[in-house]
Amino acid sequence: MIVTIDISMYPNREEFVEPIKGFIEIINTFPEIKIKTFPTSTVIQGEYAYTMKAAQDAISEAHVKYDKAIYVMKIIPDYEAL
Repeated sequence: MIVTIDISMYPNREEFVEPIKGFIEIINTFPEIKIKTFPTSTVIQGEYAYTMKAAQDAISEAHVKYDKAIYVMKIIPDYEAL
């Protein structure tokens, strides 16, 4: 099954651009998903289990590197937005 996930990251700090760019760099390391970045969110799409794990791993890594942030995700199973 294909899944599309729309992710927005809201770092809990004044200097918010670096963590957002860092998160986008991290998510782009997963070769088996399609990725499109928009001004307010990043959309990822791929096989369900792999893409969900990629989102989870990217959020976990970004948390370690950049500390606290709020993530808002819209998960749309069986939909190909890209």
